[in-house]
Amino acid sequence: MSWAGFKKTVNRTAVQAMMKAGQIEKTNDRDYEVEERRFRTMEAAATKLQKEAKGYLDALRAMTASQMRIAETIDAFYGDAGARDGVSRSYKQAVEELDAETIKALDGPYRTTVLEPISRFCAYFPDINECIKKRNHKLLDYDQMRAKVKKLVEKPDKDPGKLPKTEKEAQMARDVYEALNEQLTTELPQLIDLRVPYLDPSFEALVKIQLKFCAEAYSRMAQVQQYLDPNTREQYAQGHLDQRVELVLQEIRDLSIAGAT
Repeated sequence: MSWAGFKKTVNRTAVQAMMKAGQIEKTNDRDYEVEERRFRTMEAAATKLQKEAKGYLDALRAMTASQMRIAETIDAFYGDAGARDGVSRSYKQAVEELDAETIKALDGPYRTTVLEPISRFCAYFPDINECIKKRNHKLLDYDQMRAKVKKLVEKPDKDPGKLPKTEKEAQMARDVYEALNEQLTTELPQLIDLRVPYLDPSFEALVKIQLKFCAEAYSRMAQVQQYLDPNTREQYAQGHLDQRVELVLQEIRDLSIAGAT
């Protein structure tokens, strides 16, 4: 920061303190304040959307990685029994294909159609915030000059040219502030309104990607189902599977090694 910039910062801090003490009257623009609050709401929502969109992709990867681990564990658990009926091997193969083909195939389109558009939208926020910051600084400068004019009117200076000079500086400060204020008051609502048509294609892409993932997952799991015992599927459909599980558990409890104390 330059020396001139440092002096401006210190001066504006002093003006803010004087405003809080009621020594300088603050200019209020209700229309602008409403639009800035709306922008802050959108900014927070968009930033959260960016975070959750990335989290969704990470969650898909984590889920398939977890499926891979449990498939390998189940295959090892079944051992030769799984190899004979093909259930565990089929499940392991289905999960491997889901990870190798579906997830990797969806990664690129998801980044292109969902993540990157959201990130580009959020990338505008720093520039907008800088413009808001500049507008607030120019407002402080204007209010300070307005206070100086008021003071000179109430208590004229010995130099008769000081008031006209200060009034001119106040008008210049006002022009700069009002130009920035008008720009933000006009363009912030336009940006807010554009969020829907801009992000609609990304939302549509997200739904289609989810649909494709779910359809692929269902298709691959359906292939595994053919290796399952038909009686097991029927008992599950009729709600009788719990009884069968309980019978097996009872057989385990009847074993002498399981019942040992």
